[in-house]
Amino acid sequence: MSRPLPIAVLISGGGRSLLNLIERFSAEGSPVRIVGVIASRRDAGGLAYARDAGIPTEVIRRRDHVDDEAFSTANSAAIRAFGAELVVMAGYLSYYRLPEDLAGRAINIHPSLLPLFGGKGFYGHHVHEAVLTSGMRVSGCTVHFVDNEYDQGPVVLQLACPVEPNDDADVLAARVFGLEKIALPTAIEWIAGGAVRWEAGRAVFAAGLTMPWRPDFEG
Repeated sequence: MSRPLPIAVLISGGGRSLLNLIERFSAEGSPVRIVGVIASRRDAGGLAYARDAGIPTEVIRRRDHVDDEAFSTANSAAIRAFGAELVVMAGYLSYYRLPEDLAGRAINIHPSLLPLFGGKGFYGHHVHEAVLTSGMRVSGCTVHFVDNEYDQGPVVLQLACPVEPNDDADVLAARVFGLEKIALPTAIEWIAGGAVRWEAGRAVFAAGLTMPWRPDFEG
């Protein structure tokens, strides 16, 4: 059996996605191992999940650094110290510029079907409120490689769900998060198994890759 892929998870808030990954990848023989968690806030709730699971943590705040470059350098140093080979941004709201050695080795989960409702300022409920205001009847989530531009890296996986006529932002957020719980670990497992890779700024997929079951569009 090949060794598990070591990943570092970057968070800013409550850590629901982190908890989902801990539960998914904690079993013996998992293809993935979470080796560290970096939070952009000291009060990020996800830090408690990491500590309860025995995962090393770091808090690296933008306000403690003179500029984006210094902040990004601190993040990169922590990721290397953890020995991570993949960076997973899971509800991470700070701008972290990847160095060259981490290009193609970072992914992000976003709560919309990119390129719709992405970019600076589109996060959390801001996304779902914008979807509802637009009149879209479909939403979903996107896992994509990170390329130092907000929400513009190559798409790894998207899952979709309906937007119901009586939805509010909370209801839609809960439905989309149900898809995120499937999409993010699936994408990580694809990368760990070599089914998806970054190549010259593109996402390259292995032949015969099977999409995960989508609960809201069951056939």
